[in-house]
Amino acid sequence: MKLKIAKLPGDGIGPEVVEQAVKVVDAIARKFGHEVEYSFGLVGACAIDATGNAFPEETFKICLNSDAVLFGAVGDPRYDNDPTAKVRPEQGLLAMRKQLGLFANLRPVETFSSLVHKSPLKAELVDGADFMCIRELTGGMYFGKKGREDNGDTAYDTNIYHRYEVERILRLAFEYAMRRRKLLTVVDKANVLESSRLWRQIAQEMAPQYPEVKVEYIYVDNAAMQLIRCPKNFDVMVTENTFGDILTDEASCITGSMGLLASASIGEHTGVFEPIHGSYPQAAGKNIANPLATILSAAMMFEYAFGLMEEGKAVRAAVAASIDEGFVTEDLAEGGIARSTSEVGDWVASKILNS
Repeated sequence: MKLKIAKLPGDGIGPEVVEQAVKVVDAIARKFGHEVEYSFGLVGACAIDATGNAFPEETFKICLNSDAVLFGAVGDPRYDNDPTAKVRPEQGLLAMRKQLGLFANLRPVETFSSLVHKSPLKAELVDGADFMCIRELTGGMYFGKKGREDNGDTAYDTNIYHRYEVERILRLAFEYAMRRRKLLTVVDKANVLESSRLWRQIAQEMAPQYPEVKVEYIYVDNAAMQLIRCPKNFDVMVTENTFGDILTDEASCITGSMGLLASASIGEHTGVFEPIHGSYPQAAGKNIANPLATILSAAMMFEYAFGLMEEGKAVRAAVAASIDEGFVTEDLAEGGIARSTSEVGDWVASKILNS
């Protein structure tokens, strides 16, 4: 099978971790007899530096002409501390999602038994936790009308949702719940927000179409608490853009490291596969960043973009082996030998080829 992959490393540690994922993709291609064609694109601060645009038209075309996008991260301290910047690296990520019609972000949260002690939560709370967070990506406050008034002293951000946006993400969530344990948790703030009341109304209208799925409705503040109190009670969680951004980062604590969580953004055009962590500029160029989340994102790419389930399984098995054997970067080493980013990538690729 020929796999056309757009490679968008982005900023900070993005190039380093994407490089390791490419090693793994190449190992899978060699083992299973696939042909891989990569196309490189700029996004984020590096794109602003080169073109003045955080998501250049050329990068957009590369994405459209590919079967999948393997993406690193965007962000740069030069912009973090400059609220007056007209163009920001994060605008590249938002533009990519919007222009590719990537309305759904899938973030699986699954614990590794050998790492449950790394979680800030008690082991008995997190061991066996396995759920899917589905976040709406192209609507809500991040994309609503925003601005300043009163000489800049008053600011506003509009949270707006249309029925079709809510219906398509809820339909996806119901379908995923059918494939899993048939429990769907709809997270909103319907006691306060009109947009949340629309979400809850539509979910109630759709529920009879999926009679096997048990649907629970929970306010976002309670959801944040329940994620910490009893994460194993969740199966599929679905919510709007802003709530999902916050809750999925909170959920990363369950696994013990944000460096282990992968994601897929899917929708109308080419899907984007990326780690949930940011650009971590403090570690950029030091060869110390954990590449496993990006490698696991490549596993999701094989599964969701190409339907290659065995290939995805092989990547996951190699990652699990690296964790079990302690061949990990400093964030997971715990007094053992801390391996470099590139060493971990080499090890996982070798494990795939020799298994």
